Amino acid sequence: MSEKDKQDSQEIGPAGEKLQKVLARIGVGSRRDVEAWITQGRIKVNGKDATLGQRVDLHDAISVDGRLIKREEAAETVRRVIMYNKPDGEICTRDDPEGQ
Repeated sequence: MSEKDKQDSQEIGPAGEKLQKVLARIGVGSRRDVEAWITQGRIKVNGKDATLGQRVDLHDAISVDGRLIKREEAAETVRRVIMYNKPDGEICTRDDPEGQ
């Protein structure tokens, strides 16, 4: 590789996104959780132990505790956050065991 090619590749930078950012974005865990799992050896990329700061792209197979993560399905999921000014006495819950 010529010096010009080396310079060009360094200017472009590494390909893909950091593994912990990808997994946090699709909802596997927080970035800090994912970093801890990487150091514990719970995450593999293409069958090999992942490393902190490792970059991945769509072609990489990522698994957590042996379970393959399907990024295509996660990318289709739309997350919504609803903000609501709840009056006093109103109950907002997904689970209401008391039947209120």
